[in-house]
Amino acid sequence: MSKFASLEEAISANVNDGDTIALEGFTHLIPMAAGHEIIRQRKRELTAVRLTPDLIYDQLIGAGCVKKLIFSWGGNPGVGSLHRFRDAYQNGWPRKITIEEHTHAGLTNRYVAGASGMPFAVLRGYFGSDLVDKTENIATIDSPFDDQKILAVAAINPDVTIIHAQQADRQGNVMAWGITGSSKEAVFAAKRVVVTVEEQVESFTPKFNSIIIPEALISNIAVVPKGAWPSYASGYYERDNDAYIAWDEVAKERESFTKWLDQEIYAKSSDAYQGSEA
Repeated sequence: MSKFASLEEAISANVNDGDTIALEGFTHLIPMAAGHEIIRQRKRELTAVRLTPDLIYDQLIGAGCVKKLIFSWGGNPGVGSLHRFRDAYQNGWPRKITIEEHTHAGLTNRYVAGASGMPFAVLRGYFGSDLVDKTENIATIDSPFDDQKILAVAAINPDVTIIHAQQADRQGNVMAWGITGSSKEAVFAAKRVVVTVEEQVESFTPKFNSIIIPEALISNIAVVPKGAWPSYASGYYERDNDAYIAWDEVAKERESFTKWLDQEIYAKSSDAYQGSEA
């Protein structure tokens, strides 16, 4: 049975209220269209995991989809704060959210432990910061081999991981290349996987730093050209810096954000997504 589906079908079948979701992608290949469809379907009570929550998580939080954010850095890259994130955390609008903050290495290792079927991973990070005392799912443990103190982070297994990639072949395998961040680890750790891709191809031509996600791991694939906009997809389109700058003004006030939400998300279908929302 083909794993290809419309974006609406893929999100409806795989994202449920109350799920832990991971939308990964590091600087590029960010699954923006998929995030918009989650908002459009008004999913609620989500625990959202991402190394670098940026515009898409600002939008998900502002739309009231998220109850908890697990992350290791947050901001509008090159521009400033995430205003909807800040408003939800500090003022409870549109709902109060809780946060769990990690380092990049720590959160990546949580994925690695989940992907490896292990209860936790160990590393040397966090020492020297107050994250050790203030963040759950971090513990100081004794090395079993010497007198060193090391850090352990609990495994994380998202209910669904969503990524964007450049290509899928007709068998349902996916290839991504360029900066892939922790996407592979998040996929292997997940119970369900949704991938949006730029195009479907007959077969892959290996690219520099490419990774292959085998079809056996994937629940659904949706072909969504420009599905990462305004981030970029190596080999397909560049980052739209103007859109990141414009988002700062849109998100700054509740009224302007709500207007954007009504006009650009709720009033449009996923089939209309062309990477052109401002």
